[in-house]
Amino acid sequence: MPWQNQGGGGGPWGGGGGPGPWGRGPSGQRPPDLEELLRRSQDRVKRYMPGGFGSGRGIIIIAVLVIAGWLLSGFYTVQPNEVGVRMIFGKVQDITGPGFNWNMPAPIGSVEKPEVTTIKRTEIGGRADMGGESSTALLAESLMLTGDENIIDIHFNVQWKIGEKADDPIHYLFNIKEPEAMVKSVSEAAMREIIGQTQFEYALTVGRAEIETRSKDLIQSILDSYGAGIVVTQVALQNVDPPADVVEAFRDVQAARANKEQKVNEAQKYFNQVTQEAGGRAQQIIKGAEAYKEQKIAIATGDAQRFLSVYNQYTQAKEITERRIYLETMEQIMQNMRKILVDTATGGSGTVPYLPLDQLLRQPPAAQPPAPAAGTSQ
Repeated sequence: MPWQNQGGGGGPWGGGGGPGPWGRGPSGQRPPDLEELLRRSQDRVKRYMPGGFGSGRGIIIIAVLVIAGWLLSGFYTVQPNEVGVRMIFGKVQDITGPGFNWNMPAPIGSVEKPEVTTIKRTEIGGRADMGGESSTALLAESLMLTGDENIIDIHFNVQWKIGEKADDPIHYLFNIKEPEAMVKSVSEAAMREIIGQTQFEYALTVGRAEIETRSKDLIQSILDSYGAGIVVTQVALQNVDPPADVVEAFRDVQAARANKEQKVNEAQKYFNQVTQEAGGRAQQIIKGAEAYKEQKIAIATGDAQRFLSVYNQYTQAKEITERRIYLETMEQIMQNMRKILVDTATGGSGTVPYLPLDQLLRQPPAAQPPAPAAGTSQ
């Protein structure tokens, strides 16, 4: 030994009365003797294992301690966003929920803890952080051919998570090797198929929502056919543009198309205006003709009714009716004529000597009262 504990000395730092390297405690006592503690521990071990660790009893105790430690290593904790998939000899036993659980330790048992509530995001055609990827690789993902054989540049992302069915975590762990790479490949293939069935203009303008819905359904269908245990929650289009190399030409085409639409709208407006005006005039002429028709029918009907009424009177009193018709006719003939009355009852020529015939002939005819209505007695 490097020193001897004699006379109650305090070890290599002097006697019991010395302060030692750490000084004295609050009670004035020196620190415990490490050598003495080690000696006492050895005495206790010898008491339980007289033959030392190499004895049979020592080996059993060591084996028990090793086994106990090994069994204790089988405890594991599952977080709230995880599930525990317990396996023994590589075979799935069951799925445990969040909390403190136990399984046979390795190498007999193992536990996988996939995150079942975490929403993961896979981007295709564009990255917030390219991570060393070249622009050529991104263009290879984003450039797609439309149904009318035009090239379109599409950036989109797919949000997904492990499914909620009981077997989905197991399928996710063992049916697919690299889930993120597979989701990316399936999403790109599905989007290319959808875009290949879509017109260029429709994809650029009003077709975004339909493309997202159709691609989401197709991606989910492919993943289900693989038994991936993955649920696609959303497909979001980020950018839908013509290729950068032809943007200027595309803008010219768009401007020409807008000018064409403007001209077509102006022509349609003029067509509608002329058509409406012609239709209005046609309706006016038709309405006038119908009014004229109704007027003539009414007049003819009235004349017929008048004739019938006169005829009925004539059949009842022929002489009176003939006299009346004669007077009415003469009234119509002579009402606008200049008339000179000559009384022949006095004899002679009947001409009044002092009547100024020449002045009367030069005077305009006096206004006559309107002719009496048909059927008025004279």
